[in-house]
Amino acid sequence: QVQLVESGGDLVQPGGSLRLSCAASGSIFSIGTMGWYRQAPEKQRELVATNSRLGNTNYADSVKGRFTISRDNVKNTVYLQMNSLKPEDTAVYYCNSPVILEFTGDALGKLPWGQGTQVTVSS
Repeated sequence: QVQLVESGGDLVQPGGSLRLSCAASGSIFSIGTMGWYRQAPEKQRELVATNSRLGNTNYADSVKGRFTISRDNVKNTVYLQMNSLKPEDTAVYYCNSPVILEFTGDALGKLPWGQGTQVTVSS
């Protein structure tokens, strides 16, 4: 089964930027839509961005205009460019293929979860 490895998380000041990467061990084109999720301490995991096989994107209202999801189907990698970061963006970020393409409700993924990458936004 496809394995996912997230990277790129760091400690950053408010207003800063980060670029996250998610490397898949198999074809993300075959998988289809990919998404980025996040889980803050003591909160449920939430889906924040999706990218279809052909590159159509959608975002949760909380990140719209600040985050950009992209994918490289040759490198089997999904990216999340995060700009204008806020303290409330602090969370562990994961990638997966969404079961339901909605930004509310259960944030389920079709694939085994990776270890995630920690993003901390703090001065």
